[in-house]
Amino acid sequence: MSSSEAACSRRAFLGLIAGLSMQAWSRGARADESACATLRRAIPKTGEALPAIGLGTWQGLSRANVDVARRIVARFVELGGQLIDTAPMYGDAESAIGEVVRALDVRDRLFLATKVLSTGREEGRAQMRESFDYLGVTRLDLMQVHNLVDWRTQLQTLTELRTAGTVRYVGVTHYTASAHAQLEQVVKSEPIDFVQVNYNIAVRDAEKRLLPLAAERGVAVIINRPFEEGALFARVRGRELPPWAGEIGCTSFAQIFLKYILGNPAVTVAIPGTDKLDHLEDNMSAACGALPDASMRRRMVEWFDAL
Repeated sequence: MSSSEAACSRRAFLGLIAGLSMQAWSRGARADESACATLRRAIPKTGEALPAIGLGTWQGLSRANVDVARRIVARFVELGGQLIDTAPMYGDAESAIGEVVRALDVRDRLFLATKVLSTGREEGRAQMRESFDYLGVTRLDLMQVHNLVDWRTQLQTLTELRTAGTVRYVGVTHYTASAHAQLEQVVKSEPIDFVQVNYNIAVRDAEKRLLPLAAERGVAVIINRPFEEGALFARVRGRELPPWAGEIGCTSFAQIFLKYILGNPAVTVAIPGTDKLDHLEDNMSAACGALPDASMRRRMVEWFDAL
């Protein structure tokens, strides 16, 4: 099933919730915002708290659709979101985000994160300068070494920038389980603040060693691929919500998938990406209400694995 088909399936499901139209559902989401105590998680190194649902920009947010990006970011901020994660490799997402953030005048309400993917000290520094320009910032919240490319060289530069105050936090990222062992070594040996890793109810490798290690070492965790690029929605297409969904306040499969992730206390922020307002609102709702405990998370895994 393609990602577009998965998105259509998800939209169709959301449209059926409680027999409401999407417009009515959106009005209901707005009405309930004041009652939602959004989950926030602390960055271990400083204690600074972030809302547990952020926004990824791997797909959809671009200069070609800057009006869409503006609506998404505006609603994200309205719902209390802070962390937006982007990268030079995500098309022109960096410059689109920069333009939108300036137009909305919301820089001081956001935690902006981007990445460096380059080989060599000068090449890496040049790419970082370009990212600062695109985002329109002189100080960045988080710079990450993307997919561990030349990580020793780039992390040395990032450490210097952190010391100088140009970057507040530094980290490393990857998106495949095959890189977890290397991520573990970096977490053990380097003074990083964040590690970004793939993790979801279908791909649970990170919870075996990497997430416990990050918690032990006081490293914040950003979760990418929370829906496995839409593949999780393909698994539940045509199915009803499990009967236990209401026990943890879930009204959609997206909330089930995100709450499974947030149920792991080592996770700081999950970053689902979307260019659909209804999906954004649904995702953000996962940071409200009860989280699954260990027993419920086992139940969730048994349910998913049996699909």
